[in-house]
Amino acid sequence: MTGLPRLMVAPNGARRTKADHPALPMTLPEIIETARACAAEGADGLHLHLRDAEGRHLLDAGRYREALAEIGAAAPDMAVQVTTEAAGRYGAAHQRRVALDSGADLVSVALREMVVETPDATATAFYEDCAARGIAVQHILYDPADFDLLARLLPDALLRARELQLIYVLGRYSRDQESDPADLAPFLERMQAEELAPDWAVCAFGRSETACLVEAHRRGGKLRVGFENSLWQSDGRVAADNAARVREVRDSIG
Repeated sequence: MTGLPRLMVAPNGARRTKADHPALPMTLPEIIETARACAAEGADGLHLHLRDAEGRHLLDAGRYREALAEIGAAAPDMAVQVTTEAAGRYGAAHQRRVALDSGADLVSVALREMVVETPDATATAFYEDCAARGIAVQHILYDPADFDLLARLLPDALLRARELQLIYVLGRYSRDQESDPADLAPFLERMQAEELAPDWAVCAFGRSETACLVEAHRRGGKLRVGFENSLWQSDGRVAADNAARVREVRDSIG
């Protein structure tokens, strides 16, 4: 099963547009150009969001397969993780189908979204199906309480597996989506209390993104950086593009 990249770029997300930043990639050619530029700066992974013709968030297995082939040809050394984010447009059944049918080796899935109008048994069967197919699911945890949901939905064999992948989201629901390095500690304390040893990463919202990622690196985690979560460099300036964000984080962690 594919492990998490060390430094993954999340260049667009589901909601921001060029009105937020003119260098935010929305079309597949723009995403490919961004992937190449970020790979040149040290990113070894891409968190992939697609948009439809109107620029809206899109979950489509066929479009994902096409995108994975094109990105793979253009940036062959970059791992690609597809999102299953609902973003108010999709239900859990559709999200599960896309994860299973996209052809991706890496997918990110929010635990909270998998139980919306869905029995626990259905969500558990989905996670088991992904594991059987060799699809690495990175479980999104928005606060330490989500560890309860993780334990509720994952059978012990998956919960205790060395391949377990988690991402801790800092700042999404606090301080107007502004993170702080101190936000990481409760996640790590709960991880230790549960005696889990996952392949874990961090993403962080707002102007403290770099500081949060540096702290995560210091604590042994992997990193996700980019315009999905932050447009700002550590000095408060708006970054020129995603490659600039990757460069700053790369240089900050050495």
